[in-house]
Amino acid sequence: MSEVTSATSASTTSAAQSADQKLASDFDDFLALLTTQLQYQDPLDPLDSNEFTQQLVSFTGVEQQIAANKNLETLISQMNSQSASDAVSYLGKEITVETPKAGVYDGKVKWEYTVDSTADTTKITVTDDETGDVVYEGYGETDPGLHEFSWDVPEGTTEGIYTLTVSATTGETGIATNIYSVGKVTSIENIGGLPYLAANGIILAPENVLAVKQVEVADSGTNTQTTEDTSSSDTTTE
Repeated sequence: MSEVTSATSASTTSAAQSADQKLASDFDDFLALLTTQLQYQDPLDPLDSNEFTQQLVSFTGVEQQIAANKNLETLISQMNSQSASDAVSYLGKEITVETPKAGVYDGKVKWEYTVDSTADTTKITVTDDETGDVVYEGYGETDPGLHEFSWDVPEGTTEGIYTLTVSATTGETGIATNIYSVGKVTSIENIGGLPYLAANGIILAPENVLAVKQVEVADSGTNTQTTEDTSSSDTTTE
C-alpha cells in the first residue's frame, strides 16, 4: 500500500481558542475590578454606570467575534478533512495534469500534447531538469488533436524529473500546443495543512488533475510506433 505522508497532525491550540481563553481571563479581571470598585465606591460620588456598561458591550462583541472565528475554523477543518479524504482516492491511479514536467513511471516518462492545427513539423525535446541536458530530440505528430508521447529512460533509472518541449510550425508560423504530464500517484503529502498528490516526484494540487484512470497492466504484445529521433530510445502512441 502506498504511504500517506502526514495525513494527520497533532492537535494544537487554535488562534481562536487562545483568544477565547485570554478573553475569559480579561473578563474575570474586569469583573473582579468592577466588584471591588462598586464595593469601595464613594456613596456621595458613585461610579458612572455608562462606562462599565460600554466595557461590557465591548467584551460581548469580542466574544461573539471569537465564537464566529471558532466556527469558521471548525468549518475549514472539516473541509480540509474532506479534501484529504478525496486526495487519498487518487492513490495508485494514473493522473493527467497540464504541466510539461513529468517523472519516471514504469521505466518511461509519459506526456500527452495537443496541436491546434495541422503542422508541417512538430519538434519534440526532452530535457533532464537536474542536469539541464537535452536527453532526446525528435519529431512528433503533425495532425491536430491530442497525442501521446513517452520516452524510455536509460536502464536502471528509477527517478528524475524531465521537461517536454513541443514546437509545432507551418512554414515560419508557430502553432499553439499544450503539454500534459501523465503519472501515477504514489503518496499524499500534507503541505501547509492541505493535501497534495505526489506522482513520480511531482507534487500536484488535486484540483489541477484533469483526468484519472485505473492503472492497467501493460500488455507485452502491445505495438508502439517508434518516432524519428536523433538520440536514444523513445516511443509515441496515438
